[in-house]
Amino acid sequence: MTEENETAEKVHYICQTYVEKKTGRSGQASLHIDKQFQYTTAAQAQERAERECRSDACAGADAYLLVEDPASGEVGEPVFLVRLGNVPEFDTF
Repeated sequence: MTEENETAEKVHYICQTYVEKKTGRSGQASLHIDKQFQYTTAAQAQERAERECRSDACAGADAYLLVEDPASGEVGEPVFLVRLGNVPEFDTF
């Protein structure tokens, strides 16, 4: 590996799905992460989110990207490509 490749930022394209689960005695529903898939392109992540969201079991889906600095291991804030259905507020992400 060259030094340039070792310091280049790495982009992760993620599709994350959510399900609603009833909690407590009140039976109030809350969102929980169900599945996560990683892809090599933004289009692949977005297509998967759209496909997953059509499922009756899926409450919602996000497709987003994360930029990782391999030298420090730090990961930036998610950049959403698409948010479909019932998804959590960004603050709770």
